[in-house]
Amino acid sequence: MGFFSRLFEGMKKTKKSFGEKLKYIFTGNDLDEDFFEELEYVLISSDFGVETTEYIIDELKSRSKKEKIKKTDDCKKLLKEILVEILTDAKPEKLSYPCVFMVLGVNGVGKTTTIGKLAKKFTDEGKRVILAAADTFRAAASDQLEVWANRAKVKVVTNEHGVDPAAVVYDSIQSFKAKGGDILLIDTAGRLHNKANLMEELKKISRVVQKELPEAEYHKMVIVDGTTGQNALSQVELFDEAVDLTDISITKLDGTSKGGFLLGLAKDFDLDIRYVGVGETAEDLIEFDPKEFVDAIL
Repeated sequence: MGFFSRLFEGMKKTKKSFGEKLKYIFTGNDLDEDFFEELEYVLISSDFGVETTEYIIDELKSRSKKEKIKKTDDCKKLLKEILVEILTDAKPEKLSYPCVFMVLGVNGVGKTTTIGKLAKKFTDEGKRVILAAADTFRAAASDQLEVWANRAKVKVVTNEHGVDPAAVVYDSIQSFKAKGGDILLIDTAGRLHNKANLMEELKKISRVVQKELPEAEYHKMVIVDGTTGQNALSQVELFDEAVDLTDISITKLDGTSKGGFLLGLAKDFDLDIRYVGVGETAEDLIEFDPKEFVDAIL
């Protein structure tokens, strides 16, 4: 199955929720305030968020007036263009090597699983990958990462439960340098009940990376669970304040009808949407493409 086919299949719930609703309002009737009110309701109920919805409606009104569009069905192409434009700002550049990903996110979003899938993806592309098990707070995290490392046939650097995570990252970087690595993937703790300590921990890890690997392309990527929709934005804001995020990846989009919240992410944060997860396998972790995403939900 090709990337677009996987994305299209994975976004079926969002397409059914969002695309089907649009069918009822893009019916060839006159373009009037009733149409825009109905569209506003559809966008908000599809988890686009209030501010993003207002922006889309304002743009659609302005462009349809400029292009002298009078019928609702002639407006759908304009809507698609606006959505693609919003998401294009979040399209990431190609990676350069050596490259480090510090992967963040609250517990349960699929952070460690995403790292495992990335390890498999990069090794399949011929890259030399090292994993750093820097979530030393959760006892099962290292074990889970080792399972993925064995699947991908890559090295994982671990240490005892409770050890300073920055020390694990330091050891991982030394191994990375010695082996001439291409990609270093750092798993981090996701606990939020002790937020201040966690954020200081993440800042310390970041300082170690920047000191020991100044030449590497450094990504601070937060993982969010697609089934939480708009609620994920507060998590992104929290981690962004702590470490100045660069990237977002979204898991479990195949299990939700709330895929519209990606528009809010792209609009509210100056971050790249790096990957979207639409299934259980490593192949279901797909590089984000704005046009393909909009095609999959409309």
